[in-house]
Amino acid sequence: MACNSCSTENGLPKGCKNNGACGIGGCNSKMNVFDWLANMHQPAGLKTFDIIEVRFKNGRKDYFKSEPETSFHSGDIIAVEGSPGHDIGVVSLSGELVRLQLKKKGIQPESYEFKKAFRKAKQQDIDKWHAARELEQPTMYKARVIAGQLGLQMKISDVEYQGDKTKAIFYYTADERVDFRELIKLLAEEFKVRIEMRQIGARQESAKLGGIGSCGRELCCSTWLNDFRSVSTSAARYQQLSLNPMKLAGQCGKLKCCLNYELDSYLDALKDFPQNHEKLPIQDGTAFLIKTDIFRRKLYYQLSGESTKIIPLSPEKVKEIQQSLKEGLLMKPESIQDLVDEKPVTKGPDFENVVGQDSLTRFDRQKKKKKSRPSQKSRENKFTPKQEGSRQDLGTQVTRDQQPRQSNQRPNNRAQQPRPPRPSGEKGTGGETSAGFNRRENLPKPNERRPRPPRPQGPGDSAQKPQE
Repeated sequence: MACNSCSTENGLPKGCKNNGACGIGGCNSKMNVFDWLANMHQPAGLKTFDIIEVRFKNGRKDYFKSEPETSFHSGDIIAVEGSPGHDIGVVSLSGELVRLQLKKKGIQPESYEFKKAFRKAKQQDIDKWHAARELEQPTMYKARVIAGQLGLQMKISDVEYQGDKTKAIFYYTADERVDFRELIKLLAEEFKVRIEMRQIGARQESAKLGGIGSCGRELCCSTWLNDFRSVSTSAARYQQLSLNPMKLAGQCGKLKCCLNYELDSYLDALKDFPQNHEKLPIQDGTAFLIKTDIFRRKLYYQLSGESTKIIPLSPEKVKEIQQSLKEGLLMKPESIQDLVDEKPVTKGPDFENVVGQDSLTRFDRQKKKKKSRPSQKSRENKFTPKQEGSRQDLGTQVTRDQQPRQSNQRPNNRAQQPRPPRPSGEKGTGGETSAGFNRRENLPKPNERRPRPPRPQGPGDSAQKPQE
């Protein structure tokens, strides 16, 4: 059915004319075909191809002939001729690309009898079509119960109703021939429609049901693959895959169809490889083939008696050894190792560690180290600045006890010059004041401790403490 992005006309889907390039896959999600000729104009004097491709449920497609006065585009819901009655489908392809599709399928447009495409579907046709599709799931479950009661060895996998609700197609799989004449009678009485039974294979069943493959994508058979070719285990041998049925089998239980995708490339690459190269007789032993790298063109051999030494050889070198064997010359192990043209390559990192992006703990908070206080011994061993007037060398260590005690005055490196005397009697000049004493002379010496004044005694003091 049409998606919400399609334009409408009078409440009916008009067709989005996306030519198979729908971004959401709403109209044609299965077996989508891109019409790459849609933007090209038709040459003058050439009529538009009147055959269209119509898609039904689960990617089932058929070709119908349209009338000359009607034109259909991708996404149009149309009514087509059924057997009997009419069916409802969605146009998936139109124009000259349909001619190429018919040629690919081997259908001759001049001799093939196509059914007719009547018109665009009306609203009544679409409502009836939706009601028929809602009946398909319960009909399939009921048919399975009836087939189980009859004891038939078959599996009903899908049911498809015709657009006018007059016919139902039952798809089933079975390993052996099944007599379902009694089943058809019971189904016709139960559902009151015309019954048609179609047997399909395991791959067709998987295409109808759909699913996700081991590669993580949708199954090829349910999205684009419609040519089911036979797959054999030799395809896995040529590609040197493990012959494990659990890994090689798909959801249908058969071998995966993708085993044939790259098989031709492997067969072309194996044409230059020598035949019967599994063993190479040499002096005092045999070289056994343990691995083949097809696209690197390398054959890896292991000498008998040496479990760790591996000798890589090219196909040309192996052919040279085989030619020497035909001439009756057995090569020595040392001479075979001389043919090795592969040098060991030390593989470095693929990136440059600039800011430490390869560290797992680069986002963790680093604990700050506490600064250790210097010991007394280290402090004593530090160099002291050169004292004024001393001849001590910078290379000699002077301890704290040997240093002369300095005053709190700033060191003055200038030459000591006598100061002129200041006039006395001025305040704030440092000279003698009017009281008649020198303030500078009465100051205490730098290292002299000032006497503490006596504390006044109170009435509770019993004895007077001696003054310091």
